Amino acid sequence: MSTLIWTRGAALLAPRYDQPVSATPPPDSERGPLTRAVDYLAAGDWQQAHAIVQEHTSTLAAWLHGIVHTLEGDLANAQYWYRKAQRPFGGAGAVHTEIAEARAAVVRDAG
Repeated sequence: MSTLIWTRGAALLAPRYDQPVSATPPPDSERGPLTRAVDYLAAGDWQQAHAIVQEHTSTLAAWLHGIVHTLEGDLANAQYWYRKAQRPFGGAGAVHTEIAEARAAVVRDAG
């Protein structure tokens, strides 16, 4: 099992709480970036994933945003994004399963 290292980046962009989350699947224009975001999450690069997901408003992007903050170690913020995505928050111990499920969702939405 992998060990997560919790870090805080020095130049994080502030979350965009003012944007509503859309309940519809992400449009075609978001699929490519969200796929890249999942790739970054799987590699543990939450900073790059964060730069992508904060620009999108779908429920899938909100879920990925929650995973970003779980990897970051900001669990309160992660819980906020999981609520926006209408998903249960499994905590830090579930993050690898969440990334795998998110990858499946991105592939499913692309099909």
